[in-house]
Amino acid sequence: MPEIRQNIIDDLSFITTESWRTLRIMAEIVGALDTLNALKVNCISLFGSARCTADTQEYKDAESIARLLVKAGYGVITGGGPGIMEAANKGATEAGGESVGLHIHLPFEQGCNQYVKTRCNFRYFFVRKFMFVKYAMAYVVMPGGMGTIDEFSEAFVLAQTGRMRPFPIVLYDSSFWGGLVEWLRKTMVMRGFIKEAELDRFITVLDTPEDVVAHLCKLVIL
Repeated sequence: MPEIRQNIIDDLSFITTESWRTLRIMAEIVGALDTLNALKVNCISLFGSARCTADTQEYKDAESIARLLVKAGYGVITGGGPGIMEAANKGATEAGGESVGLHIHLPFEQGCNQYVKTRCNFRYFFVRKFMFVKYAMAYVVMPGGMGTIDEFSEAFVLAQTGRMRPFPIVLYDSSFWGGLVEWLRKTMVMRGFIKEAELDRFITVLDTPEDVVAHLCKLVIL
């Protein structure tokens, strides 16, 4: 097993009021920044379902993408959980690269996967999302549920509105994401709620691990 570097947040469970809870939030931010500032490589974030098992194609492809990214010189960031996250951390770790897990505490959590090298623990989703955006040079969005869509849509809005640097967002598997992209073009664009140029600028749909890594290597500076 790889050596794990983990940020440690002191027990602030005595804080119960909303105003004092800001100290817990600040501690979480500072701890994560201290941990992630030590990363030595540019990283790509992979998102996807926690429910994918190791025998699914999505799991195997996430593992392959992460392995190829490491070989190309990048690190990998995930949510640190099971499924697609585990696959990506596994591929990165077994390839000898940086494998980061931004682990969120949930009521029925399944724990952080065993392939995470650098781990940050979070109670607050918004702090975790900030770390994904700050330390990722690009997003690879695998098939997943509402949490995956949440991460994808927030990254898109931040880039669209200029609140963060524009970076590539790859939607992996056209058979899964094709319907959504078609709806965006035929409904949102047609009604004037979004510009087609914005979709073309930020979103690319790809279907093989090799194509994903080749695409990102052209756009993301090491």
